[in-house]
Amino acid sequence: MPERADSRVDRARRRTRVAGAALSAPLGALAVLLPATPAAADDTYGAPTTRCEITDERLPEISGLVGVGNAMLAMNDGGDQAEVYVLDGACAVGEVRTAAVDPYDPEDLALGADGTVWLADIGDNDQQRETVALIGLRPDGSSTLTRLTYPDGPHDAEALLLAPDGTPYLVTKEVLGASSVYRPAEPLADGVTLPMTRVLGMGFTLTGTPGGPVGRAGQLLVTGGAVSADGQRIALRTYTDAYVWPLADSDVAGALSGPPVRVALPDSPQGEAIAFAGNDRDLLVTSEDLPAVVTLVPVAAAAAPAPATDAAPDDAAAAPLDLGGGVSPVTAGLIAAAVATLLVWIGGRLRRRQG
Repeated sequence: MPERADSRVDRARRRTRVAGAALSAPLGALAVLLPATPAAADDTYGAPTTRCEITDERLPEISGLVGVGNAMLAMNDGGDQAEVYVLDGACAVGEVRTAAVDPYDPEDLALGADGTVWLADIGDNDQQRETVALIGLRPDGSSTLTRLTYPDGPHDAEALLLAPDGTPYLVTKEVLGASSVYRPAEPLADGVTLPMTRVLGMGFTLTGTPGGPVGRAGQLLVTGGAVSADGQRIALRTYTDAYVWPLADSDVAGALSGPPVRVALPDSPQGEAIAFAGNDRDLLVTSEDLPAVVTLVPVAAAAAPAPATDAAPDDAAAAPLDLGGGVSPVTAGLIAAAVATLLVWIGGRLRRRQG
């Protein structure tokens, strides 16, 4: 049977917001110990503009977006069945594609070369799911469901990268920015459970870009991903920034091992969706809540296509990538532990004084 949320996704989302608020203060203290100057955003992307606004009440919590020519595909975070909405260039809803699958917590969206739309049912705020799932909506109206297991226990994730060769990659959402990248050990198949392999560790650091629902923590949390239709670029986003890499030969792990272009995104309530526009270079981003502004972030006219990068070793021992030019995730973790220890010590001193 399909997995079902035991208390529906809105409760899980409230827990996420509360947890994020609780984390923002310790991360604010941690930020004092991190480098004062964040990595500079690359200037190959121009000023963002509003493409259109989504006002349809059926899309209050957009977490997945795909650009298809001048149109878009969008999905909600949550719902009682797998649903994909087809939007025109003015953000008006046309067709709605559904599958008779009750997802647990869908978080991202991708379009396969054969026209199959993939919903990534990978959210796990409490990190307790035994499996996550990829739900495929085929062009003929049928659907497929493949369950996936992590090799090292549950993870919360919100980003799906579908390589041109059809291989899916999941990127985890980590509070200290030390995200991991996983892929299935075997090709997807309907009705089976497949193990995943960890292929890369990444490190996101504080950028100084404002936005999102959880303060500075939002600069570290990966909330969405996209692969361009021409297979030449990958994008990941946090609540505040987008990162773009060149891609060659479907080597997603190798591409993510190289240096990205960082793009500071406009402030938004809860930005979780990112896509490439019809030209496969400009970015489209949007946020939860209505009206949801779809923002176009254009590539600057004078910008040359990004060169390809060499592939990194495709194994779990790959070194974490420091995207912010600052502290590695291991160092950040040690600093966070030191800050937590200090806060506990101060709290203990205060309680003794009050006793």
